[in-house]
Order: sequence, then structure tokens, then C-alpha cells
Amino acid sequence: MHRSIAKLALLLATAVSCAHASCWPHERDALLAFKRGINDTHDVLASWQKRRHDCCRWRGVACSNKTGHVTELDIGYTRLVGQISPSLLSVQHLEHLDLSWTSLHGPDGRVFPEFLCYLHNLRHLDLSGIPFSGRLPAQLANLSKLEYLDLSATPLSGRVPPQLANCSKLEYLDLSRTLLSGTLPPQLGNLSNLRHLGLGFMQTIHAQDISWLTNLHLLEYVDMSGTNLSTDDVFFAANTIPSLKALILINCSLPNASKSLTHLNLTKLEHLDLSRNYLGHPIETCWFWNITSIKDLRLQETYLYGPFPDALGGMTSLQNLDFSNNGNSATMMVDLKNLCDLEELSLDGSLAFGNITEFVRKLPQCSSIKLFFLSLCDNNMTGMLPDMMGHLNGLRYLYLSNNSITGAIPSGLRNLTSLERIDLCLNQITGQMPMLPRSLIGVGISMNCLSGPLPLDFGAPNLTELSLSSNHLTGHVPRAICQLQNLVTLDLSSNHLEGEFPSCSAMPGMEFLILSNNDFSGNFPSWLQNSSSLVFLDLAVNKFYGMLPAWIGELVNLRFLQLNHNIFYGDIPVSVTNLILLQHFSLASNNISGSIPSPLSKLIAMTLEHPPRLGSDKYVEGDTNKDILSVVMKQQELKYGTSAVNEMVGIDLSLNHLTGGIPDEITSLNGLLNLNLSWNHLGGKIPMKIGDLKSLESLDFSRNNLSGEIPTSLSDLTYLGSLDLSYDNLAGKIPTGRQLDTLYTENPYMYSGNIGLCGPPLEKNCPGNNATEHGNQQRSENGYSPVLFFYFGLTAGFVAGL
Repeated sequence: MHRSIAKLALLLATAVSCAHASCWPHERDALLAFKRGINDTHDVLASWQKRRHDCCRWRGVACSNKTGHVTELDIGYTRLVGQISPSLLSVQHLEHLDLSWTSLHGPDGRVFPEFLCYLHNLRHLDLSGIPFSGRLPAQLANLSKLEYLDLSATPLSGRVPPQLANCSKLEYLDLSRTLLSGTLPPQLGNLSNLRHLGLGFMQTIHAQDISWLTNLHLLEYVDMSGTNLSTDDVFFAANTIPSLKALILINCSLPNASKSLTHLNLTKLEHLDLSRNYLGHPIETCWFWNITSIKDLRLQETYLYGPFPDALGGMTSLQNLDFSNNGNSATMMVDLKNLCDLEELSLDGSLAFGNITEFVRKLPQCSSIKLFFLSLCDNNMTGMLPDMMGHLNGLRYLYLSNNSITGAIPSGLRNLTSLERIDLCLNQITGQMPMLPRSLIGVGISMNCLSGPLPLDFGAPNLTELSLSSNHLTGHVPRAICQLQNLVTLDLSSNHLEGEFPSCSAMPGMEFLILSNNDFSGNFPSWLQNSSSLVFLDLAVNKFYGMLPAWIGELVNLRFLQLNHNIFYGDIPVSVTNLILLQHFSLASNNISGSIPSPLSKLIAMTLEHPPRLGSDKYVEGDTNKDILSVVMKQQELKYGTSAVNEMVGIDLSLNHLTGGIPDEITSLNGLLNLNLSWNHLGGKIPMKIGDLKSLESLDFSRNNLSGEIPTSLSDLTYLGSLDLSYDNLAGKIPTGRQLDTLYTENPYMYSGNIGLCGPPLEKNCPGNNATEHGNQQRSENGYSPVLFFYFGLTAGFVAGL
């Protein structure tokens, strides 16, 4: 009987407590009003419907189990666009509001919506990543219950309001990456409950006195990156906070890190980042080497020098050490065998010398090795890669470029069964290309001394990037290359490879194919017709022959097309003008005939001031400094690396047999930097609107049959740094202009061979109004400019295989 009464009482209590758990109508209406101000193209708020009465079940909404009031609204990272409605004021029991990384704004535009400061029950407010502008309202101090405030990555400006100190319950405060400026208010020291303080990379922020930091006894995380701390002893202040786990002081103008702290209290410190502070003293004098709790130590661009202390070998909690870009003045002789938790080690551009064999032997040797990232680029390291590398079986990334490593690639490399990327570029590695670990997806061994044929089996079926340029590889490319169906980048340039490239069924993901400077032959590779993702195609300086296929216009993503110095013949396919992303096109030194296709205005990428950039991840990581584009411009051969190639916009059709005229539409390509049509049989007149090519830096129409006057608009090309109109049939008065006069001073041969030209800067005066009387006479071939010998030398060099 008593058990039944107790059960009934429990049911009644439960019923009472759940009476309002289904959402209050006025709060539901407020949320629906909020939704009406939002452009929800991705249906994030699809569940927010009036017929669904229980708003507690709507996406992003949570309610109190006891009262049914809405207590949480979390719709961050949802790509919502629109207005933050003041209707939220009707949700007075709201404790948690997260609108982070949306494109929402207040009723007054991008200004911070002050009405949010009157949601008095808020404990958690996250508005990070929202494009608010203007000042941070002092009314935020009204939120006396606030425990969490994140306004990071917003363009809020002005000073940090000292009234924030009134939010005394704050445990988390992040104002990093805002446009807040001025002096940090010392009142922040009153936030005695603070555990997380993010003030990094604010706009021109400084601290006159950071003694207030010593009052934050519960602080675990502090980031003051970008704050000028040159006159403050931040390390002394930090040492008074034994709870501190993360101290991030990037680019703070710290004078040094060598002050000895009499008693180290930072026994819980796990993350220390002092990067981009010019410390400039011996590494071993730093104060932190005996803090064995450190897991993440970052010292990039600190220019510490000398030997690492032996204490490093005892930092057994260390997971990541980044000591990169420090001027090659440090030495690492420390035995790291006991650092079993070490996961990442980066010393790029920091070591004065070292032996790779000895270095590898001193890496962790534990029963369970966690090291997966090792980068030692640009370090003057010598020696050979050891064959026994089995203790590094967890390694996924191995970067050793730009050293002096010698010897062959060891067969033991196959034992690194987790290896995904390897970069050995710019070394002195010899021998043949070995079979690779099956796990590899990226390989860079360019600019070495590899020789012999490519392997019949690459051993890594999932390769996406393979760069073997500038070696001494010989023979034919094996059909095994076609099995690499995931290839995005293939660079075999500057070797001695020969014969026809295998006819692969398809490589649908191929974006970069670079085969230049070899002895390849055969027709234009037909298998490329299915490579619609191709962005960069370089077949230059080979022995490819035949006609260019009409389907080349189907490679709609192509932006760089290098076919120069081959034996292609026939017309330029009109379909090439369908390549609307094309920004560089070279067919120089072939046997191309016919006319220049006229619908050139379709090449819209050549009209943009800044062509769309190639993604930084689009080329094999180890070759970021490699020259991948060679351009004859300004009467010299220029090389462009992967970082600069995006700026090149040009057309080079020189050294062919083109006839007809120069299409007037070429003047619509106002993004061109280089236009070279020299050494053809082009006739007619120079387009009158040639001056519309405002970006042009190099123009060469020499060695053709052009006639008529030089258009006066030529003097509008203010960026022009090289001009050659020699050995045509041009006549009449030469246009004047400061830029043209300067160019003539630098190259007095640029009008040679046009005996009908007259007027300054030539000594020949124009005969009254009959300046064009020689317009149809034959050009003189009695003189040769130095440019002629440049072109002959360049062609001879390519033929010789340079």
C-alpha cells in the first residue's frame, strides 16, 4: 500500500515538473521572429516551424527540463546570413548564446547589437567570427552572470572597455584577432575567476604595466601575441601563476628569455610559444629547459644560437618542438632517444651543420614511438640516409630538402610503412629511383643526381604528387605510370627521358603535368583529352610533333600551356580560345602556320588584373621554390617559381610561320604582361588600339612583314620595359613619349630594318606629310641587331638540351 502511494506521488511530482517542458509560446514566437530576419539558404532552421509547437526540439535550441524556458541557442558555424532580431529579448531566460562564424548583423547594420547586453541571464556568449564593426559597448558589463565571452576574429575596434572587469564571474575571455587597440586596462586583473585570457594579435595593442596579471591566480591559458611587451617582465609575472598551462607570446618584442627565475613555479606549463621575438642569445641560457611538463615548445624566428642544452633530452613530456627559421646558427647534438612522446620535430633553416646519419640515430627509440613529423630542410646537413630506419615506423612526413645529403635512397625506406610524404629535393642523392613505400602519396626528389631508368613498379599506388625534375633519369617512362590513377602532379622535367609517353586510359585528377626539357617524342598525348582537371601543361623543349588537336579547347581548366620548342605544325586550333582560364600560352619555336585565331576576347583570364590564384597545395610541397615556368620576355629568359607563376600573363607565338594579320581583338587582353609574335610572316598593320594593353611590360613584333605607321597609342604603354619592332616594313613618324624615348636609349635597335620610319629618335627627318611613302618597300636585311643573336643562341641552347 505504502509502495503504491509513493509511486503515485512520484508520478504527480514528475507531471508537475514537466507541465511547461514543451516550450513557452511567447519564446517560440520570439524565435520565429528571429528566423524571419535570416536568409536560411541551407535550411539550417528548417525545423523551426510554427506547427511544430515544441521549440525545445528545434535545431540549436535547448530548454530547461524543469521550467521549459529556452536556455540555449546554439547556431554557430551554420553559414546563416541576416539580422539578429531584438525579438531575442523576449527569451529572457537565455543562458547560452552561440552565433559564431555566421554572417549575422544587428538592426543597425554591422554595429554590435547592444540589446544583447540586456540578456541578464547569459552565462555563455560566443559571437566570434561575426563581421561586427565599431566599438565594443561598455554595456557588456551589465551581463554580471557571464562566465564565457568570445568576440575573437571580429573587426570590433576602439579600446578594450575597462568596464569588462565588472563581469567578475568571467572564466573565459577571448578578444584575439580583433581591431581593438590602445593600452590593456589594468582592471582586467580584477577578473579573479579567469582561466582563459585571449588577447593575441589585436590591433596595435600595448601594455604599460602587466603587474595586474599576477592577480589572476586561476589562469591556465594566456595569449598576448602581438602586444608590445618590450618594457615588461612578462616571465616574472607569469611565474607567479602556478596554474598556468599555456603561455603564448608570439611577436611581442621580448628582449630576451635568458633571465633566470629564482624559483620556477610553472610546474604545470604545457604550451610555450615565443616565436617571432628576436631573442638573439645562446639557446642554453633560456629559463624554460628544466620545465619537464612542457609538451609544445615553439621558438620559430627567435634567432637563438649555439648548442641545444642536454636538458632537452630530459623533457620527456615534449610532443612538439618547432625551432625553425633561426638563421642556421644552432647545433643539435643532444640525444633524444628518451623523448618517447615526441610527435613533431621541425628545425628548418636553423642548424649550422649536422650529419643526417647521426641525427637519425639520436631520435626516439622507444617501444612505442609517436614521432610522425620530421622536418630538417635548409640545414647544411651532410651524410647519407641510414638504411636502418625501422625505429621511425610511425613517421608520416619526412622533409629534408635543400641540404647536402649524399648516397642512394636506402632500400630500408620501404620499411616506413606509415610514410605519406617525403621531400628530398635539392640534395646530392645518387643512384636509381627505388620502389617506394606503399603508403606514400607525395614524393619530391627534384634537383638531385638520380640516374638510370624509372622503376617498372613505383610501389605506391595512391601517389598524388610525384616530382623527379632536374635529375639524370634516362630511358622510357614505364607503363606503370598509368597505374597511378590518383596523380594530381607529375613533374619529370629536365631529365634525359625519351620516346613516347605511355598512352594512359585516364588520369582524371591530373592538374600539373610537366615534361619539359627531355627528349620525348610522338604526337600531342591523346590521353589528355580525358584530363579535364588539367591546370598546368608543359611539354616544352622536346621532340613532340604533329598537329595540335581541336579537343585542346575541352581542357576548360587549363591556365598554363607551354608547347614551345617542339616540332608541332599546322594551324593553331580556334578552339584554344575556349580556354577562358588560360593566362599563359607559348607555342614559340615550332612549325605552326596559318593565322592567329581571331576570337581572342574569349580569353578572359588575360583581361584580369589579378588572375585567380593557384592554391598553395596544388604543387608538391617539396618544390615550392622550384622554377616551373620559363618565359622569353624583355629579350631574356625569365624563370618563375611556384609562388610567382600566378602573376605571369602572356602569349608567345614567336619563331613560327604564322601569316595573316594581328587580330584587332588582341587589344582586349589588357592583362597581358608579355606579347611576343616575332619571327613570323605576319602582315598588315599594328592594331590601332595597341595602347589598350595597359599592363604590357614586353612587346615584340620584330621580324615580320608588318606595314603602315606605328600607332600613336603605343606611347600609352607606361609599364613597357622592352619593345622590339625591328625588321618589319613599318613607315611614317615614330610616336613620341617619355617611356618610348627611354626604351630607345636602352635598345637603339628596336626600330632597325624599317627604312620607312622617320623622326626622333632616328636621325632621319620625315618628308613633310608624305611620311608613309616608303610604307610598301621591302625591309632592309643588311643589319642584324643583338636581339637576333639572342634568339639564335636561345634556340641553339634548347636544341642542345640545355
